[in-house]
Amino acid sequence: MKDNAHITVLLSETVEALNLSKNDTAIDATVGAGGHSAKIAEKIGKGTLLVIDADESSLALSRERLSDADAKVIYVQGNFRNIKKLAHEAGVTSAEGIVFDLGWRSEQLNSGRGFSFKADEPLLMTLSSRIEEGMLTAKDIIADWDEEEIAKIIREYGEERFSGRIARAIVEARRNNPIHTAKELADVISEVVPAFYRNGRIHPATRTFQALRIAVNDELGALKEALSEAMNLLSENGRVAVISFHSLEDRIVKHAFKEAEDAGIGVRITKKPIVPEREEQLRNARARSAKLRIFEKQQIQKTKKAYGKKN
Repeated sequence: MKDNAHITVLLSETVEALNLSKNDTAIDATVGAGGHSAKIAEKIGKGTLLVIDADESSLALSRERLSDADAKVIYVQGNFRNIKKLAHEAGVTSAEGIVFDLGWRSEQLNSGRGFSFKADEPLLMTLSSRIEEGMLTAKDIIADWDEEEIAKIIREYGEERFSGRIARAIVEARRNNPIHTAKELADVISEVVPAFYRNGRIHPATRTFQALRIAVNDELGALKEALSEAMNLLSENGRVAVISFHSLEDRIVKHAFKEAEDAGIGVRITKKPIVPEREEQLRNARARSAKLRIFEKQQIQKTKKAYGKKN
């Protein structure tokens, strides 16, 4: 399989945790550059591997990475929130292993869609490069949402301590001139936050950009739906592994697995998340915030509430 510059986080830990065998069926719901998929393909031999990604460029990279795999590889463009529908349409009705890597490739952050603070790029922040009519973009939020709504998503999705101040500055700035690019937005944020924050370890716009990206792509809602559908796709004793990169994602995964266990769907293999070894964190800065959780589907008779149902 061909090399790729992207460094896959928790590669061995994740693939080993899936406990796959030869001829199994597996799904990589966020294939990215194909790092996990390449290792999974080795495990399953001539089995079936369904790879999904919303980003067409990721599918192209993974297709190259997996070009000499023995496994039957099926490539599907789509949002993982529809994983069950996408799988069924591809002829996959169940899987022994499913992986979600919720991280973003550095290439995606420099895709021309406004993810980089330093770039004069349109404020899109969409997962897909195809901008369809009616699709929400970061520019829509910055231009049209009121101050309270902007502050709320920055506070809740970005966990930004200066959310109110930043939202106020955005609304005031757009009264004079529309904010069209990522750099323009980053400059507005940099000017309004305190000096110690502006000169801190991370860029002062980091949390706001994260919040906008999550809101534009409904990442948290998509994750909740995807986990529920993944449970239905898993075969008996099949496992789902999820790598998250910030607390909001990890909280959703933790609660979803706990709820599924309480409903008798299976058991949590990891009560506490697996984190990268110190060596991996030093080698790859992206690994520092990564957390891996694993769930195994089992037939457990319980009388507790059904998974995914509201009280």
